[in-house]
Amino acid sequence: MTKLKKVHYKTKAHTAKAFFLSRLLVALLAATVFLGPPARVLAQQFAQTSAQAQVTAKAITTEDNTIRPFRVHVPQEAIIDLRRRIVATRWPDKETVADQSQGVQLATMKELVRYWGTKYDWRKAEAKLNALPQFVTKIDGLDIHFIHVRSKNPHALPLIVTHGWPGSVFEQLKIISPLTDPTAYGGRAEDAFDLIIPSIPGYGFSGKPTDIGWDSDRIARAWTELMKRLGYTRYVAQGGDWGSPISSAMARQASAGLLGIHINLPATIPPEVATVLAGGGPPPEGLSQKERAAFNSLDALKNKRAYAAVMGTRPQTVGYGLTDSPVGLAAWMLGHPGFAQWMYSGGDSKKSPTKDEVLDDITLYWLTNSAVSSARLYWENNTNILNATVQKTTDISLPVAITVFPEEVYRTPQTWAQRAYRHLIYFHEADKGGHFAAWEQPQLFSEEIRAAFKSVR
Repeated sequence: MTKLKKVHYKTKAHTAKAFFLSRLLVALLAATVFLGPPARVLAQQFAQTSAQAQVTAKAITTEDNTIRPFRVHVPQEAIIDLRRRIVATRWPDKETVADQSQGVQLATMKELVRYWGTKYDWRKAEAKLNALPQFVTKIDGLDIHFIHVRSKNPHALPLIVTHGWPGSVFEQLKIISPLTDPTAYGGRAEDAFDLIIPSIPGYGFSGKPTDIGWDSDRIARAWTELMKRLGYTRYVAQGGDWGSPISSAMARQASAGLLGIHINLPATIPPEVATVLAGGGPPPEGLSQKERAAFNSLDALKNKRAYAAVMGTRPQTVGYGLTDSPVGLAAWMLGHPGFAQWMYSGGDSKKSPTKDEVLDDITLYWLTNSAVSSARLYWENNTNILNATVQKTTDISLPVAITVFPEEVYRTPQTWAQRAYRHLIYFHEADKGGHFAAWEQPQLFSEEIRAAFKSVR
């Protein structure tokens, strides 16, 4: 019988002070996010030629391809240490504004942290994960953790779903039952999926890269190998946030057996719009009402994505503070625009995701000490994941499906989507949901997945 792998965590008590950036960040963000990669990244990407891809492929074929059962168990000492650090938090002064324009508000943060340190129970999160079939397999020299739930329907379509930052596999837990057992949730038996939910390298229980080059293209190749290793010869892929460029890379590479992809944060910004966003100025002439709204959202987003500029350029520097302070890590993650509405409601304990579910996600990052290893994904992919040209969307020949959720960081206009993806088979604007759509609206999200892939089964 395969021995179950135990997870061990190391904690370090270093003191780090983080000093951050003001308007310089916005300028840096505009240059790196909307136009494309800086010279360093371009040089690095150029050096990683097809020769490296061939070396990677060779490594995959020669390594141990054993798939090992996995269970989560965090030592109690790590949980005690977390609570001790929470109690010892040194708080900043209260913000000088009445909104979130300076970041996560002090009163909201204090209330959430009080609950985190006194009532939150990580063991319940462990139990949720351990109730599911979890596995680890080594791909390209790195352990990849994944959840694999097979439908009872023998004709179920395999679906690999990829999370992003500051998310994790916790985002997808609520869609497992609706997708694997659709008849229990208003669907048809023929709508069933087998579900594969991996942790991105450097995230959660996957291994942490010790070399450079783990960008979305390399992860896409690893996902292709994972599906092959599981015995799937035809399947589909889905992703939001970082899951979008990873799924798109799989489609661009025309991964063996891949039938199509669904993404909920597509790369549709046209080049003329990207140029204006990077340089500043009014929107280009001739935009429709929906295109103008998208432009305005993207223009405002520049001031909300300072975290991306920092992690994309100095992940190690910011990592000292995030690794030393659980409250610093929580505030950094909750500053993501995807959490804006959730934080505005005061971290509502009943709103999906619930307070406990959000803390499951944050605690996972803390206990696996993955603040830096996850942030490096931004350094490896220091490009605009929303820019159609940078993401080479016209190179994708496989079917692409898109769902637009109204509270996403920007609402993709259908005109931009059709221009970016030459084989767009599905486009729908949902009436609710945001950046963490699978987490926030699991039933609606599942219905979108069923509809999106209906034509490729």
